[in-house]
Amino acid sequence: MAYGTKLDPRPISGSLSVQDLVDHYFLAYNAARLREACQIFARKIAQPEVTIGVTLSGALTPTGLGTAAIVPLIRAGLIDWIVSTGANLYHDVHRSLGFDLFGSSPFVDDVQLQKEKVIRIYDILFDQDVLFKSDAFFRECMREPEFQHTMGTAELHYRMGRYTQAREQALGSGYVSVLTAAYEAGVPVYTSSPGDSTIGLNIAQLALEGYDLRCDVELDVNETSAIVYNATQDNGKSAVVIFGGGSPKNFILQTEPQIQEILGLPGRGHDYYLQFTDARPDTGGLSGATPAEAVTWGKVDPHQLPDTIVCYCDSTLAMPIVAAYVLANVEPRPLKRLYDQRDAMLKRLADDYRAKAPDVQQSDKEILE
Repeated sequence: MAYGTKLDPRPISGSLSVQDLVDHYFLAYNAARLREACQIFARKIAQPEVTIGVTLSGALTPTGLGTAAIVPLIRAGLIDWIVSTGANLYHDVHRSLGFDLFGSSPFVDDVQLQKEKVIRIYDILFDQDVLFKSDAFFRECMREPEFQHTMGTAELHYRMGRYTQAREQALGSGYVSVLTAAYEAGVPVYTSSPGDSTIGLNIAQLALEGYDLRCDVELDVNETSAIVYNATQDNGKSAVVIFGGGSPKNFILQTEPQIQEILGLPGRGHDYYLQFTDARPDTGGLSGATPAEAVTWGKVDPHQLPDTIVCYCDSTLAMPIVAAYVLANVEPRPLKRLYDQRDAMLKRLADDYRAKAPDVQQSDKEILE
């Protein structure tokens, strides 16, 4: 009696493509989960009616995966919006400015590195001066008049993308950062905790100098909720592809509880959920929480659990494989340019909530009685 697919691989040849490797040799355990994630992305998520949100946590861009994997997906219309740690955006810009990062060993002498003013991110090394010069670049940009008001992080990153684009083009190295690609494609990029990165530290310094740039985190909550609300109206669907966990994972998933629980608007949860993580679920942390657990919070559509995958592997392994597989199997989609639609999407959310607000307020009173 057959309980599944017969596992009958053939010997691997030197001409094996990524697609054949994934489809025919990732047969069990987390390799099979990675295969399923690749196939769901290519066959179901990469459809015109699906709005695709991606999260980035962990030190991904220092490895070069921002320009190598995320940028091609953005340009192919396969990423519509992003929630990232500020650190991934900050460290990505080092190469935009012409600085080098080097692969090394995680077993070097850190005391000696400190004496030589060398920074280490596990097995990646770069000069401390790279930080100081990158800080100076961000501060000089953010002193410009266009930054002197309160804004959401999508606007902050969009405006910075114009400056990273100009610097990359001036250097002529061919390097393209996530900020530049997102700026060009109209992909809004949010940071769930804007004070928790060197970009945030530099904004704090500018505040002491008397500049007026501030990050509006409430606007970020409402904008991201509006993106998901708009995506799931008119027979549309929402997908989340989560690299790592942490704050970006919570921020992209909390959009559905915000829509349903807080605003009292109709919602069903995200339609597709892919996560690549090394976090265990049994410690109770959000990073390891499963799609089934997320159903109880209204974050994931319970009817779509077969289209949710958790693959327990390092994102630096999964990301290039997923990107290569999807780009080989999917035609580019037209850019949704959600950045340009933020005001309209937010108005739709606000209008629908205001029509519902009296009921929400009355419910609050009844709950508290």
